Parts: sequence; C-alpha cells; structure tokens
Amino acid sequence: MIAIVFAGGTALFVSLFGTPLFIRFLTRRHYGQFIRHDGPASHHVKRGTPTMGGVIIIVATVTGWLVGNLAGERRPHMSSVLVIGLMIGLGVVGFLDDFIKIRRERSLGLRPIWKVLGQGAVGVTFGVLALQFADGHGWTPGSHAISLLRDTHITLLAWGTTVGLILFILWANFLITAWSNAVNLTDGLDGLASGASVIFFGSYVLIGIWQFNQWCGATIAAEGCYTVRDPRDLAVLASAITGAAFGFLWWNAQPARIFMGDTGSLALGGAIAGLSIVSRTEFLAALMGGLFVIILLSVVIQVAGFKMTGKRVFKMAPLHHHFEQLGWTEVTIVTRFWLIAGLFTAAGMGLFYAEWVRVGV
Repeated sequence: MIAIVFAGGTALFVSLFGTPLFIRFLTRRHYGQFIRHDGPASHHVKRGTPTMGGVIIIVATVTGWLVGNLAGERRPHMSSVLVIGLMIGLGVVGFLDDFIKIRRERSLGLRPIWKVLGQGAVGVTFGVLALQFADGHGWTPGSHAISLLRDTHITLLAWGTTVGLILFILWANFLITAWSNAVNLTDGLDGLASGASVIFFGSYVLIGIWQFNQWCGATIAAEGCYTVRDPRDLAVLASAITGAAFGFLWWNAQPARIFMGDTGSLALGGAIAGLSIVSRTEFLAALMGGLFVIILLSVVIQVAGFKMTGKRVFKMAPLHHHFEQLGWTEVTIVTRFWLIAGLFTAAGMGLFYAEWVRVGV
C-alpha cells in the first residue's frame, strides 16, 4: 500500500508543479496549438495555447512509478514495465505528430501512414513481449485467452501456437489502436480527456488492489481468485497515472493553459489498452471507459452515415462538438461528460465485484 500511495503522490507533485514550468518553456519556444478552421468558432481563441503537455504526464507517471516501487522496497515487475513501455512508445509517436504540427504551423502532423506504422510497431512489440516473461506459476503478462472481467475459456491457442500468437498480436494492436484513437478524439475540450482519465485510472487502482488481495499466487488460493501475473504492480502504475493526470488537469481545466496534445492522448490510450490486457479485463475496460467508447463510435457513425446517405447524423463529430453546436457551453459539456464517465466506471466496478461474489463465494 505504501508503494501505491507514494506512486500517486509523487506523480501528482511532479505533474502539478512541473506543468507550469513546462508551460513557460513551451511559451518561450512558441510551441502553441493550431486550431482546425472547420471547428467550433469558440475554439479559435485557443490558438497558440502551449501543447505537448503529454510529456509532463509521461514524466510524472514514470517518476511516480519508480519512486513508489522504491518506497515499497520492491522492484517493478514485467507487467508494469511493458505498459510503461507502451505508454512511452505511443507518446513518442504522438510527440512527433505534435512537433510537426508546430514546426509546419498546421493542424495536421504526421501523415496517416506514418502514424499507423508507428503505432503498429509499438503495438507489435508490446504484443510479442506480453506473452514472454513467465513467472513461477507459468503466467505471462498477457494471455491467449479472451478476457471479460477475467480470462474466459475462449483461447486463441485453439488454432495452434503460431496462429494463436499472430491472433493475439492482432487483437492487442486492435485494442491499442482503438483506445489511443478514442482518447485522442475525446481530447477536444478543456479538461475532458484528462478528467475522464483520472476517473478511469483511479478505478484501476482499486481493481489492482482487489486482484492482489484475491490473487491465486497467495498461500491459500481461494475459489474465484485471479491469475493476473502482477496485480499489485499494476495498482502502483495505475496510481501513478492517476496522480499525473490529476495534476495535469489543474492546468488543463477550462480555460486550459496547456493541452496534452497527441503526446498525451496516445500515451494515455495506450496505457488503458495495456492495463486492460495485462489485468485480464479487456471487455470490462470498454464498459468502464464507456465515455471514450461513445465518443469514438460517434465519429464512426458520422463517417459511415455520411458515406451511405450523404447526410450527417450529428451536427459535428466527435460527440462533444455536436453539443457545442447545439449551444451548450464548454464547461457544461465537460462536467456532464465527466458525470457520464463516472457512471460508466461505477457500473463497471459494480459488475466486477458482482462477478467475484458469484464466482468466489
């Protein structure tokens, strides 16, 4: 528990007090956000606001994670190492995207093909490594089994070892791409993505603690215990990400003094995907991160609907811009979307506990 507290506290401190220093650095370098011309008119006043704040989120997360493990007198295990690597890798892709936008003074960064290739390279590396590093129980960070609230009996190994590995890598990359794009699309209003991330990762601290307390690796394995490789390690990491996002939110809330940019949104999306895979809660994460999923689906529906009918389903996509066009204020939209994120998280936590009660009692 000491490691979890120190991880969150350290990350919060670094993010809260490091962000204004980073803002001053970005301002001196004139690294400001460019706003798309077809976006809501109210967003044009945000032009020039420092971006790439995701750098601070990543730095604060890594610092908190390391300090938390030192305080707990323990070494990080491979599950959290892989998620940290995934987070940093996607953060680098996002950083390149943000940097190109700034240097070329346009709202478009990396070409789509290079962005996809970058995300794919990071995702494939994570997918391959997630099935390595078996512990004394033979458990690896990732699993061939499809997981709902825990691993199910549906396994990708049914098609053979080689095909199972390929399918796992494809599945992991699908989750990584989906989550990174979902958070990226959500990051369209001041504080929306960072606040929703605090809610999501905060809940995963509790999931990690619960999985550790009901861990099959304990001396007495109980019915319904969890076969997650490093649950306490994941709780420490989730605490660090929560603290980092919380501290950043102080400066990112409306009116934002800094944006996380693709650096932050891709990194946080990767962390969600990585946590869901190594904690064996892939479909539970989709419920708990329901706000991100809805916003992603609003873009899919808008594009598909327009191609099929020539008409737009929403006034503008992603969904939060639709409500802006309806006349809702930015603060109203963000606050209500946070509430929706909280409801999804509460539903997910309730389902997670109910499943344990059904199986473990």
